[in-house]
Amino acid sequence: MLSRLACGGVHFVRPRIRSETPIVSPVQPLFITHFTSTSAAGRGNAALWRALESGTSGLTPNDFGPARLDCWIGRVAALESEPLEPNYPEMDCRNNRLAWLGLRQDGFTEAVEELKDRVNPRRIGLFLGTSTSGILSTEDAFRAQRTTGTFPAPFPYRETHDLFSVTGFVRRRLGLAGPAFSVSTACSSSAKVFGDAHRFIAAGLCDAAVVGGVDSLCLTTLFGFHSLALVSAKPCRPFDRARDGISIGEAAGFMILEKVPQTSDDPALLGYGESSDAYHLSAPRPDGAGAARAMTDALGRAGLDASDIDYVNLHGTATPLNDGLEAKALAPLTGADTPCSSTKGWTGHTLGAAGITEAVIACLCLRRQWVPGTLNCGDLDPDLEVGILQESRPARVRRVMSNSFGFGGSNCSLVLGRPA
Repeated sequence: MLSRLACGGVHFVRPRIRSETPIVSPVQPLFITHFTSTSAAGRGNAALWRALESGTSGLTPNDFGPARLDCWIGRVAALESEPLEPNYPEMDCRNNRLAWLGLRQDGFTEAVEELKDRVNPRRIGLFLGTSTSGILSTEDAFRAQRTTGTFPAPFPYRETHDLFSVTGFVRRRLGLAGPAFSVSTACSSSAKVFGDAHRFIAAGLCDAAVVGGVDSLCLTTLFGFHSLALVSAKPCRPFDRARDGISIGEAAGFMILEKVPQTSDDPALLGYGESSDAYHLSAPRPDGAGAARAMTDALGRAGLDASDIDYVNLHGTATPLNDGLEAKALAPLTGADTPCSSTKGWTGHTLGAAGITEAVIACLCLRRQWVPGTLNCGDLDPDLEVGILQESRPARVRRVMSNSFGFGGSNCSLVLGRPA
């Protein structure tokens, strides 16, 4: 059957899909030839690994902003004192400072220069996720306006707050000239960029891509989630019987995706799945069908069965509803046999940067042959019918699924690992 959508006097005809049967087929993998992450758990991959291995959380009591909520946050230490890239002073905001700090870890900018020797910069795509971009700069501007009666001069909204701000900054700093855009789908933002990059490369619009995400702390998210009674007064406790909300964090992460590996140790993007619940402005579908569809489509594009997955990095925000729904959606696929955990106890929920942060953690698991437990989960919810790990352990890891399920039902699952 066909349905008709009217938009500005132009009519588009689209198919109405009735079947829940996956409609995807296996895709060619893209190799992750370089990656980095900066969050409250540490600056760069080595610091992140040390925190994961030692069980050291990056969460601290909230000390952010002029009005302090009673909660815990994942704050990147001393970010305010970090200099912005000196060539672009008009783009100075917390989000772009965090992006610049992230780009300087693990030799990432040097890796992009090497990529540009292999691939024309006009053929390198840039796809970044963010949920709030530089909204803190606008919050500061309105706070100044309430005090003085005028906005600060200058107030470069486009260069600091606009959703393309961070992508524009990274594009200029890395000297890229290919397709570029920001994805803002709440907490799935920097997972969905992998699908965009894969489609652009498969369509011949670019030959390689830089993907990632940057989201920084701001009062809009802290007080916004607090108004929905979703922020915990304690460090978040994913999948714990007494879990009662999230701990908001900030992070920047980046990866290079290419059609061929550069080393024998390069992991790969094997598959991705995306869905939209289209159910409620903020709440996910109560039956978990949208999340399940994202996971089954990711497996379908990877050409794998659920039994081929060695570890699942769960979205695991530590809210009662979302943790329960994610477990409900996953249980028919893996049961209690596949190890899974949430790593937000280390980083906090980094919102638009959660997908890339946890994709980096997945790559560390693949390289280290190790899986993390669920930090702060002391009393596991007995109603969850999946294999939640409470303690970290060595393990054989060849393929990882990483879930990012966004506010309002925007879902994305990634399958990362070694090609068959």
